[in-house]
Order: sequence, then structure tokens, then C-alpha cells
Amino acid sequence: MHCHDLARRIERLQPEADVRNVARLCLLLANSTPDVGRLEDDHQLARAWQDIYLRMQATADQHAAMTEELEDLARADPKRFTADQIWVLIRAIKVQGQILQMYLGESPLLV
Repeated sequence: MHCHDLARRIERLQPEADVRNVARLCLLLANSTPDVGRLEDDHQLARAWQDIYLRMQATADQHAAMTEELEDLARADPKRFTADQIWVLIRAIKVQGQILQMYLGESPLLV
């Protein structure tokens, strides 16, 4: 299956999607599916699309929460960071890593 074939099928599943979202879904679906040829099956594509959608939603929610915590942290004096504030930074790095892994198609790093 070629990228343009997958894009056409995504556009049929989600006709309101703009070009950026279609491209993003192509990348995420291709990276999350070991055998991209399986996406030629409508059932497999729908299942993979739903899985990606749920993962994207969960990651977006984590990112939003983390952004709020980082904004609070940015107002603090770094010389006086507590252990909890350091953990906020570590979690932020982990969330960013998860987002990168989704787009790069790499397996998660164990931290």
C-alpha cells in the first residue's frame, strides 16, 4: 500500500479531516502497523485508526496537563526546586518522548 492510497482511505473514513490531519494519520498508522498491507482491509484500517485516535487523545490530554504544570514551574525559582518539581520535569520529558515515539514509530524507551 502506498501513502496516497492510505490517504484516500482515511479521507473516506474522515471526510472532514484537513490535509495535515490526513498526513499525520498516514504517518501514525504506518508506524503503528507492522504490516502496512493489512490496512487494505477496511476492518483492520478501522481498528488501527481507532487505536491511533485513542492513543493520540490520551497523549494530547497528558501533554495539556503537563504544559500547565510546566507553566507553573516556569514561574518558580530554579535554585529552589523541590523534589516534586524535579519530577514534573522528568514526567514532561517522558511525555514528550512518548509523542516523539508515536511519530517516529520507535518502541518506547524504558526509563
